[in-house]
Amino acid sequence: MKNNYRGRFAPSPSGPLHFGSLLTALGSFLDAKSQGGEWWLRIDDLDSPRVAPGATDAILRALEAYGLEWDGAVQYQHHRGEAYSAAFHALQASGVVYPCACTRREIADSFTGQASSTIYPGTCRNGLASGKTARAWRVDTRGAKVRLADRLQGAIEHDLETLSGDFIVQRADGLFAYQLAAVVDDAELGITDVVRGADLIDSSLRQVYLQQLLGLTTPRYLHLPVAVNAAGEKLSKQTLAPALDLEQPQQTIIQALSLLNQSPPQVLAHASVAELLDWAIRHWNPAGLPPLRSLEPPVK
Repeated sequence: MKNNYRGRFAPSPSGPLHFGSLLTALGSFLDAKSQGGEWWLRIDDLDSPRVAPGATDAILRALEAYGLEWDGAVQYQHHRGEAYSAAFHALQASGVVYPCACTRREIADSFTGQASSTIYPGTCRNGLASGKTARAWRVDTRGAKVRLADRLQGAIEHDLETLSGDFIVQRADGLFAYQLAAVVDDAELGITDVVRGADLIDSSLRQVYLQQLLGLTTPRYLHLPVAVNAAGEKLSKQTLAPALDLEQPQQTIIQALSLLNQSPPQVLAHASVAELLDWAIRHWNPAGLPPLRSLEPPVK
């Protein structure tokens, strides 16, 4: 048993947990507990304009109803500004970030042809144009080829300049970007394993680059397939995914385990939440996970 394993679940409180959230939470919980490890909870509430009233409490209630008990105190990003600032100043001191004056409209207008792109073209890399004022700070990604050895998806390698361009670490509104905050939080908490949705693979690659720039240890990664609707859209608040049913969690846990190819036996159909999770921890099989980027849950 790897008793030095430390995982985490880090939802953003923009709304209640839904089936897609549960898939990630359950997968990360079982991966930690099956190896005798710890499972921590962080509320990624750094982006205050996106925090929905009451969402944090709803997330905590849902995790409790589904028996997903976390270790230690809940972590909150909005308390962690000083740590993010220190990391940002370290990046400044090493010369790997630069101020950017570009607006989103200016970036979109800099592209011609069939469609605009969200990839930043490096306009301000060599200094701000005359009369321009810095709005944000970006990481220089020139020559950054990042490799990630994913436990499920396999080896993933990308040229960051092509994949994401020079991404933001401090926003125009003064808030530090999610990528930097997540890297700092994972390092300080000693996270050894990150189990998250495959929709965040590109995000993980940027975080690995920041870990390298800051001299931080890169955790092991396992990107689970994300749950999608019939249109192929990720289940989310934007796609009107319903909140988890807190009255009958057993059925939803069994559905999630089945979708992850963990094959819960029929005898568990009437088991309690505690009995279900006990079985799932003892029988957790990462090798059986579907090596896909997305999965569509069956219609109830």
